[in-house]
Formats: sequence, structure tokens, C-alpha cells
Amino acid sequence: MTTPRDLSIAVMDMAPGHPVEQGDLSLALAGAEMIDLLGAEAIRLDGDRIVPCLRPPIADRLLDEAAATLVREAPYESIDDWLWRRGRGLAAAYLAALETEGQLTRQPRRGMPFRSGRTALVDSPARREAANRWTSDEPVLAALGAAIGIREEWTGDFPSTVDDAVVTVLAAVNDALMELEAVRQRRAIEDAAFDNIWRGE
Repeated sequence: MTTPRDLSIAVMDMAPGHPVEQGDLSLALAGAEMIDLLGAEAIRLDGDRIVPCLRPPIADRLLDEAAATLVREAPYESIDDWLWRRGRGLAAAYLAALETEGQLTRQPRRGMPFRSGRTALVDSPARREAANRWTSDEPVLAALGAAIGIREEWTGDFPSTVDDAVVTVLAAVNDALMELEAVRQRRAIEDAAFDNIWRGE
């Protein structure tokens, strides 16, 4: 399993009382992909730029797709640009992948046995692996979970095995999430002002 898949499962399974905005999750998933690509040595960071390396074989389809979309010519793509470009609709893509692979089931609605309701995770090795990683407070997954609000803020120290590049990506994810929230608040204010005009207030 990969970090973005584990994060997707954690959102669905470990924090049902903490709904996550799809845009927030998509940005976090894009950051998780970047962290896994760093771990696979498919990329390295040069400042805030993502520099592709030799492309290793990647078994996970979505992660391999992420590697295929890397900008391979200088000045390369910034971390921030990657998060917004790659993150577009990414939460839905991971949900669809989990469903295609049989990791999800659709529960029938009460009183409507022939109409499917919300999706739920099936009991699987992938689900148990994600749960173990989540409950063990693995630092990267914990930091991403905190960033999207499904767990307490991560205040632990990163072990020496987590390099500065990963910390840089996590910081960029947090910045992007704050930027997205600022956009939401600005739109809410503009919508409220527009409604007031129509009501003559």
C-alpha cells in the first residue's frame, strides 16, 4: 500500500466523525504521492522545485500515473504548482480505485434494498495495514491526518529516517490547505454580499 491509499482509508475508516472537504483531501493526497515518489527515488527536490530522477517501476497505478505526469524539463515544477495541478479531483480518483479493487462496498439504504447508499470499507489486508499505520502514529501519515483535521495536531519529532525533503512537502501541503480555506472564506463573504444585494439589504 501507499501513503495516499492509507490516507484515503484513514479518512473513511478511522475518523467517521470528522468529515473532510474533498479539496482538502485531494491536496493532501497529492502531497502524499510526492512523499512516496521521494521514497522511491523517482524525484528529488531542488529548493522548491521537483526534479525527476530515473523512473523506477512503480506497482501502484495511481502513483505510477503521478510519476508519468512529472515535468521533466527545467526549470521543472514547483511543489505548490504540483499540489494544485495533481490534486485536482484526486480524492475521487482514489475512491474510484479503491472501489474498483473491491476495497469498498455500497451499503443499501434502509427501506430501499435496491438502492445503494454510502460506501463502506470491506475488511481486507489493506484496511488492516492502514489501520496499523494510523494507530502506530507513523509520523508522515499522522502529519497528513492532522493537516486535514482528522486527528490532533502532530507535535512529535520526525525520526532521522524522515529527510528534510519530506518535511518541506508537508509544510507545502499545510500552506496549500490554508490558501484553499482562505479562498473558501472569501467566496462565502462574496456570496453573502451578493445575497444581501438581491434582498435589498
